[in-house]
Amino acid sequence: MPCYIRRVMKALVFTAPSVVELQDIDEPFVRSGETLVAVAAAGICGSELHGVRTPGFRTPPLVMGHEFAGTLPDGRRVVVNPILSCGVCDLCGRGQRQLCRERALIGVHRPGGFAERVAVPASAVHPLPDGMPWTAAGLIEPIAYALHSWNVAGGPDGARVGVLGCGTIGLLCVQLARLRGAASVVAADVSPARAAIAGRLGADAAGPALTGEFDVVFDAVGLPATRAAALARLRPGGTAVALGLASADPGFDAADLVRAEKRLLGSFGYTAAEFAAATGIAAECDLSWVDTFPLADGARVFTELMNGGMEPVKALLTP
Repeated sequence: MPCYIRRVMKALVFTAPSVVELQDIDEPFVRSGETLVAVAAAGICGSELHGVRTPGFRTPPLVMGHEFAGTLPDGRRVVVNPILSCGVCDLCGRGQRQLCRERALIGVHRPGGFAERVAVPASAVHPLPDGMPWTAAGLIEPIAYALHSWNVAGGPDGARVGVLGCGTIGLLCVQLARLRGAASVVAADVSPARAAIAGRLGADAAGPALTGEFDVVFDAVGLPATRAAALARLRPGGTAVALGLASADPGFDAADLVRAEKRLLGSFGYTAAEFAAATGIAAECDLSWVDTFPLADGARVFTELMNGGMEPVKALLTP
């Protein structure tokens, strides 16, 4: 009789509400049109912390991880675009594959990068520049997210920019605003340590609350209070961009939105072109605030962050 050898690998698995565990699981089966990626760096996203506390969008058991980079079997270094689309609908035809009605996400609808190896569609991998550190490669996905939000706002060079929330996306919004020539950048976070990082990365001012008047405000938190603050701090005719997903409740004054002709725009994901552009932007970003941990410590780090730990700001797991 034929003999089959079971090959296993380590993976961080979402097994139940508020529970992630390091487990031995079967190596992925690589189907036609797919390739195997040996993961070198995978970032823990705030949406995953929220998703494990309140399952629904993500269903256990699941290997999460949509921000990751690694190597192909032939040794090429790549980063993975986790947004999968049908490629043939009207939205995909317009280059808006992140809005495809059949959209799926690696790490949500299929196993992701919190593992030693992951099978992904070959079309999802993008080459990395020679010599790019894995820390930078692991941040390309959230950099693309920040870049898309900037473009949603209209690419407002010379604008007065406010940023609510100094987590990963907020800090990248601060840096991107500086790289794109904002006239001023002010950031706010309830954590003094995170606000201080924003100041070090280029914010003209950073504190517990957003003060002043702005042309553009990026809400990287997504609570009713931050959505209200984003609109309240806009000049008449200004633009607020909502990136955060902490709550579904709006919380803002719709009458002020009308009377002052303010704009509130949603921003999700990124286009394929923005993901490619983020690979170049990553080399320009200060990522000294990012911490790395071995996959073996993943359950502990994930649980501490999920339960309200404010540090690290960004954790990368390195299988």
